[in-house]
Amino acid sequence: MNLKEEKYSKYALVREMMETPGIIKSFDPGVSGRFVKTIRSRKGLFLTGEGSSRIFPAKRAIFSSLKRKFFMPVITEGCTQAREYNLDDYVVFAASNSGQTKEVIRMVIDLKKKNHSAIFALTANKNTKLEEFATDTHVLSCGKENAVAATKSVIEQGLFYDSLLRNLWNEKMEGLKELADKTEQVLTAKIDAGIIDIIKKADVIYFTGRDNGVAGELALKTNEITRKKSAFLEGTFALHGIEEVMDKNEVLIWINPFNVDQDKFQECLVKGVGMNVIAVSSEKTLFPTITIPDGGQYAEYVQLAAGWNILVETGVALGINLDKPQRARKVGNEYVAE
Repeated sequence: MNLKEEKYSKYALVREMMETPGIIKSFDPGVSGRFVKTIRSRKGLFLTGEGSSRIFPAKRAIFSSLKRKFFMPVITEGCTQAREYNLDDYVVFAASNSGQTKEVIRMVIDLKKKNHSAIFALTANKNTKLEEFATDTHVLSCGKENAVAATKSVIEQGLFYDSLLRNLWNEKMEGLKELADKTEQVLTAKIDAGIIDIIKKADVIYFTGRDNGVAGELALKTNEITRKKSAFLEGTFALHGIEEVMDKNEVLIWINPFNVDQDKFQECLVKGVGMNVIAVSSEKTLFPTITIPDGGQYAEYVQLAAGWNILVETGVALGINLDKPQRARKVGNEYVAE
């Protein structure tokens, strides 16, 4: 996709996606510094929110934390289920771009009633209801999104949590210019028309890969952007029963395939089911592959942006108005004071 052709540039969704490299380049890792002292005084970090405000930012933070020497638990859950948890020993970060999400505010109010004193908010708007209830709030710099599907805000939320963990670890967050360049590269890369045609014709689009927020977030974006059914199959879930009901008219997109198990995916899904498997990877795979640069420590951001490009190209090929889904809303469940 690009901003030179009207078939892309007419959509707010594409314009906001294309703002992302600039947001990455200008991101200040110091913005999370003021929260570090409070976090160190507690036993864990709990990251919550709904939809895109949680899937990629929180899960990528957990993925990053678990690959390191243990420092403190970093966990996530949706807000409604989290109301049943004892979070007394955790610093809570509640993310809502609108600052008006009902589930988020309802949980924060519950915690306030229990005299929880470390409830921080992450929003893209100032002076929101969430900010009113939170102990402190960081407002993203990316600005308001007009498209229903959240994109640039998701990346900045991820960067914020990334910087937060690095500040906890006393590490510098470097290499953002290189990340911005690679993000722009994958956003504007031309994708083989044959691959887009396969995805366009599929009845269901599965995403699989690590539970680091990338494939899960893309499965959600598939619904909003292409209006097709999708599902996230974590890890090697696709080999453990669901193949029984998969169909040759469906497609599986594998983000950064594991070096092991590719032969089994080939055997069970390509040969057994007769479906197409497409890989998104910086390395060669057994499948038709959309090749992307190696993002190193920031690989997940590059993978997510590559997925956006795939979905936009599919949506454009289907003739869909990318900015106007029929039922999805910018604020999925808006808080109304009782």
